[in-house]
Amino acid sequence: MKTEAPDLWLYEHAAAREGYSCICGVDEAGRGPLAGPVCAAAVILPPDLQIEGLNDSKKLTDKKRCALYDVITGQAVSYGVAFADEKEIDEINILQATFLAMRRAVEKLTVQPDIALIDGNRAPGLSCRERTIVHGDALSASIAAASILAKVTRDRLMEEYDTQYPQYGFAVHKGYGTQRHYAALREFGACPIHRQSFLRKFYGE
Repeated sequence: MKTEAPDLWLYEHAAAREGYSCICGVDEAGRGPLAGPVCAAAVILPPDLQIEGLNDSKKLTDKKRCALYDVITGQAVSYGVAFADEKEIDEINILQATFLAMRRAVEKLTVQPDIALIDGNRAPGLSCRERTIVHGDALSASIAAASILAKVTRDRLMEEYDTQYPQYGFAVHKGYGTQRHYAALREFGACPIHRQSFLRKFYGE
């Protein structure tokens, strides 16, 4: 039996009933990789905008994500995308670096939100009201849109890094710890965009 898709506007509608008129979704991409930055996006969509195929970025093909990226950036009221790089990740840890990227993304919005719907169970400490939603990228239109912008932006950056460091295969695995990536680390060692704090176990430190 086919299950009915969730209404992706339930959380936005609930916030609107509470009096919030400008609602943004916030999500990140790249918490787990061994290399490259973590990327966060904040998106304010027009109320009840229907975007065909909108979903958690992890459930979409690369082709579909890229197509939705163009739709979202073209129709959003405002959006911001920002990074925390590998040095910041090593310095303050991946959770705090993720929060930093989220705050930077929200600061890039041209319209300041009344409330931010954030994927996960921890709030990054924004200047507006925050509401965390576990699995929000599959439950909220705004967060799903943010997840797509963050994922596509980061993937494109890792493809650029692949031209600088072609021996690692960043264009394929985007910095995640695949067999190919570990093999390259054994052969070539780390490069400047590797997260040293993520490689300690690999190096047996």
